[in-house]
Amino acid sequence: MLPRPPIAHLSRCFSSTAQVCKNVSIIGREPIKIPPSVTITPTTTKVTISGPLGSTAIPLKDYMKIDFPVQDVMKVTVQDSTEKLQRQMWGTTRTLISNAIIGMTEGFTVPLYLVGVGYRVALEEDPRGQTDGGTGQRLNMKLGFAQAVFVPVPSHIKVEVPSATKIILFCKDKHQLGLFAAKIRNFRKPEPYKGKGIFVGNETIRIKSVKKK
Repeated sequence: MLPRPPIAHLSRCFSSTAQVCKNVSIIGREPIKIPPSVTITPTTTKVTISGPLGSTAIPLKDYMKIDFPVQDVMKVTVQDSTEKLQRQMWGTTRTLISNAIIGMTEGFTVPLYLVGVGYRVALEEDPRGQTDGGTGQRLNMKLGFAQAVFVPVPSHIKVEVPSATKIILFCKDKHQLGLFAAKIRNFRKPEPYKGKGIFVGNETIRIKSVKKK
């Protein structure tokens, strides 16, 4: 009978192979293409992105480095990808930089749809003016409540209301855009029985059937 290899030896081989895969951030290692209209200015603490729509800065951890392997291509690297925190921030920072480049060149847009009998929205002047950093405009929404819902538009968001049941939001910051869209949605979250509510983008829900007693 042939001798069996030690179990510990097999486990070490398996863990070694798995560790190689874990030490690489799939998102972080991807290069970032730089459009001709964008200027990238890296320092030891941040990356400044300037484009047609403005400029913004993404903070960098002290273990991160920005490289330009070829013209119009940028890569983010970390000192020790075996450390979990560095590996996580690697992918996160790369995503933030990529989103910032899109935000400074094209911006981000998301539509919201009001679905329900009598649901309506209008963009009107805010009687409070530009207090609290607003634009002087507000959304007047009728969502089936006894009173209308008023949502002031912040200065970093642009709003269009092409129809009585559709809102279009625009922002250079994807995160801020998502927060404001979620704020509006929370006034009437889509419900699964009649399909009414405020839907963001291509959001869909599965309609539930009411059980008869």
